[in-house]
Amino acid sequence: MAKNLVIVESPAKAKTISGFLGGDYEIKSSFGHIRDLPKKGLGVDLKHDFKPTYEVSPDKQKIADELKKAAKNKTVWLASDEDREGEAIAWHITNILELDPRKTKRIVFHEITKPAITGAISNPRTIDMKLVEAQQARRILDRLVGYELSPVLWKKVRTGLSAGRVQSVAVRLIVEREREIKEHSAESDFKTTALFDAKGHEMAAELSQRLKNDKDAKRFLEDIKPAKFTVKSVEMKPGSRNPSPPFTTSTLQQEAARRLGYSVRQTMTLAQRLYESGHITYMRTDSTNLSPLAIDSAKKFIIKEYGENYSRPQQYQTKTAGAQEAHEAIRPTSFTKLSAGRDSGQKKLYGLIWRRALASQMAPATTEKTDVIIDISSRPENFLATGEILKFDGFLKVYGGGKDDRILPPIKQGEELKLKSATALETYSRAPARYSEASLVRKLEELGIGRPSTYAPTIGTIQDRGYIEKADVDGEEKLVKELVLEKGQLKQGQQTVVTGADRNKLLPTHLADMVTDFLMKYFESVMDYDFTAKAEAEFDDIEDGKTDWQDVLERFYKHFHPLVAASEKADRAEAAQARKLGKDPKTGKIVVVRYGRYGPVLQLGEAGEDAPEDAKPVFAPLPEGVEMDDVTLEQALPMFKLPRRVGKTEDGEEITANIGRYGPYVQVGKLFVSIKGKDPLTIREPEARELIKEKQKQERQRVVADYGKIKVLRGPYGPYVTDGKTNAKIPKDTDPKSVTEEKAKTLLAETPKRGGARFRKKSNKT
Repeated sequence: MAKNLVIVESPAKAKTISGFLGGDYEIKSSFGHIRDLPKKGLGVDLKHDFKPTYEVSPDKQKIADELKKAAKNKTVWLASDEDREGEAIAWHITNILELDPRKTKRIVFHEITKPAITGAISNPRTIDMKLVEAQQARRILDRLVGYELSPVLWKKVRTGLSAGRVQSVAVRLIVEREREIKEHSAESDFKTTALFDAKGHEMAAELSQRLKNDKDAKRFLEDIKPAKFTVKSVEMKPGSRNPSPPFTTSTLQQEAARRLGYSVRQTMTLAQRLYESGHITYMRTDSTNLSPLAIDSAKKFIIKEYGENYSRPQQYQTKTAGAQEAHEAIRPTSFTKLSAGRDSGQKKLYGLIWRRALASQMAPATTEKTDVIIDISSRPENFLATGEILKFDGFLKVYGGGKDDRILPPIKQGEELKLKSATALETYSRAPARYSEASLVRKLEELGIGRPSTYAPTIGTIQDRGYIEKADVDGEEKLVKELVLEKGQLKQGQQTVVTGADRNKLLPTHLADMVTDFLMKYFESVMDYDFTAKAEAEFDDIEDGKTDWQDVLERFYKHFHPLVAASEKADRAEAAQARKLGKDPKTGKIVVVRYGRYGPVLQLGEAGEDAPEDAKPVFAPLPEGVEMDDVTLEQALPMFKLPRRVGKTEDGEEITANIGRYGPYVQVGKLFVSIKGKDPLTIREPEARELIKEKQKQERQRVVADYGKIKVLRGPYGPYVTDGKTNAKIPKDTDPKSVTEEKAKTLLAETPKRGGARFRKKSNKT
């Protein structure tokens, strides 16, 4: 019979560890946090040093009872993760099992391998109460914000809303970035390029400066018609590219998004599975350190596989404030394990981690860069041609993504070149880039907001709660001017370019705009980036024993609670950003535009909820393409005629027209057909019928196979399998018609579940 009980957080972790310990050890899982603040009520005694009340949630009571039973007459080893959350889980377990946290054995490890587990058993410690207190302070502070701030939003903005200390600041970042984009006024200039003949070889070059307008561009091209072009200088200089450090949590999230297209939540789920299976080290870390054993292992592998000249062992300096130097970066537990993971998602992420960690111990790539400056006899400007050759691939052999060689022809100073053509193309300045999940992580880390373990849940939460959509944005087509000088002739023309298009970017909803404006007015200091970062620094100070957790909460609450009281004066109409447009001449009722549950809405009448049925407000959508701040009474009044009956189909089904979240549409039964660019107030029955027929035809052609709940469909990005919740891409070399129901089930099972819904957004022209 086992004499020891080892308690971990997850069944997968328990299964892996059980293979390393003998029959004297029983392994049990707590399934994450087993005790927490109550779901209802504050659960914090504000009058007695913020004393929390913890309880075992009903869904964890059975697990708690099983652990109590298993712990009888056994030595208990607490093996939760080595971070604040893991330490808190261990402490809560000691309370449930009525153990002394100062005497109970606590073991930690960076990887789930036999040497790591047996080493931890040989060197147990006790629970670190400073880590527990830091986690407890964060948990209580976030509860105070949520408990007091969310009801304010319910009363003043909309029922059911929630706010959070970090999530509201993250939403603010995205809202403000979108406003910067909308306010951006694109300015144009002309980029000028040339193609030269260098003794039979073509060489491309670019003018050293931009030209302000088409007049300057035309004048420049006219001036260089008779010019002589001479190589003013040829400068060759060596260059190098150094490998990046091994992954921290945030850099893994960013690189997995860039290279694999994974969401932050998806990356962390896959990494968790790899860790629990013993394939990688702990994936919540802000350290770039590698253990001496790992560095030596990487060195031996590199020398054996690639040669001595590819090896350059090094230890990286961790730059993140408050980082745990005792922790390790994310790396494979064995460099000789070239592939790991149960499905394609895990395997791809493992491969990325393996390559990055190994490359960090490899030599730099060396290059040779050449700059050629070309003199123009008739103008003061110069053309510049650049070339770069990879001389030694170094770490790029493992962690690719290097640029292709740009080879210049043999050329000497003083050599005369012949101009083949020159082009001046109008370009527009770009607005600030929208945030992707990866760039938002980078920004939060840069500002010191949140910690590695908080990024995935924060970004998931703001999407799940409707503040943010991950969406594609249609670009705007623009006609740009193009001037081409060729064979002594200057030609002027135009070409169409698309500007402002984005894919998979984080966009604020109307709800985010409204809530952010409200919070910035009444809780500006709490929404301040520095204030939020300072809170994170204070949690670090608690962990380091530099400050007391109750003092941190006391200072915060003294500042925060008066703001809650002051916000009671807020006017609900003001919070909803309501604006009176005037009176309806037929009914005499006031017409208002304001934020509604699903965005801006028009409202006819201002009666309260207790008013008679005929006096209650009537709602209508905004006209297509009209912003809330710009809509007029004349534009608003016709919208109350929607939804409008257009007519019937040939089968006698009623056709209606309306405007929804994604633009104007006609509807037949459950079929919605976009009529973007057309007016739902004027579209006629024949035109609506044709659009419906075309949509029905497209829907029929879209279905490759129908297995009931599971379907094989054609989509805009290729064929895929769906069960209504998960979409699985069909490999390029597979005929979608050959996908059986069993094959479809396999594809769905191998596809990681994505976090949050992905929405399509109508064109947002900037």
